[in-house]
Amino acid sequence: MTTGYTLVIHGGAGVLPRDAMTPEAEARYHDALARVLAVGEAVLAADGSALDAVEATVCALEDEPLFNAGRGAVFTRDGTHEMDAAIMDGRDRSAAAVAGICGPRNPIRVARAVMQHTDHVLMIGAGAHSVATEAGLPFEENAYFFTQARWDSLQETLDMERAGTLDDDPSRRHGTVGAVARDRKGAVAAATSTGGMTAKRTGRVGDSPVIGAGTFADNRSCAVSATGDGEAFLRLAVAHEIDARMRLASASLEKAAGGVVHDDLTAIGGSGGLIAVAADGSFTAPFNCDGMYRGWSVEHGERETHIY
Repeated sequence: MTTGYTLVIHGGAGVLPRDAMTPEAEARYHDALARVLAVGEAVLAADGSALDAVEATVCALEDEPLFNAGRGAVFTRDGTHEMDAAIMDGRDRSAAAVAGICGPRNPIRVARAVMQHTDHVLMIGAGAHSVATEAGLPFEENAYFFTQARWDSLQETLDMERAGTLDDDPSRRHGTVGAVARDRKGAVAAATSTGGMTAKRTGRVGDSPVIGAGTFADNRSCAVSATGDGEAFLRLAVAHEIDARMRLASASLEKAAGGVVHDDLTAIGGSGGLIAVAADGSFTAPFNCDGMYRGWSVEHGERETHIY
């Protein structure tokens, strides 16, 4: 058991195919992951809580246009943005989430505001915007969230749909960001944020803002943030399933998470991955697809970033 902090992040399982990943692009992703890790490390190294650390870390991920959340969110089939986010505190299972929002600069901060200023867990659309406004959170114009690469991906996807040639490229389906942390006091927390799927129907919500599916935290077991085929993660209640196997069947974090990702998820045709950290500071990052943008930092130990 470690007495220091552990921070694990992901930038989604929707990695670029190896043959499309140039050395320059790969370096940009590694640099971005390292910058994000530094944000969370600063909070934890100052004896900050796991909850504050995952919020700050996911904010940094949302500000990176390389990843599908916040500024880098993908477009719906109608050419709009609808973003989801969730946060959970393992100390008392406090949790909050927002879905289908666009305007607040950092959706994860809106989720935290719902946790702090309301009695609700999940809020959508205009109601979530009102909470953000009352909390004094910054808003941005639509142009802030526009990235040419995401727009081009939407057009390509719609063209392929019309031609009947749509492929199974995970970079269109798996974009999410997340962070899990264990602080020096032994508390865990999780946060997840996403723009969803490229060309998704307006109103579609995946697993990211659903507590127990894409996001979960409990000091008795672990904290989890998932990325992948949201519908499959919802059907399996992936994050809570891992927690249950640890609490009720005494499974290790690695066995519980690995079994869900490699066996259960694969069995129903779902793909993706997740990051998880246990209350003892151990962590895992399994995935059953080509890759997952990810990284971790362990106090008194290693700091790494990986893609494939």
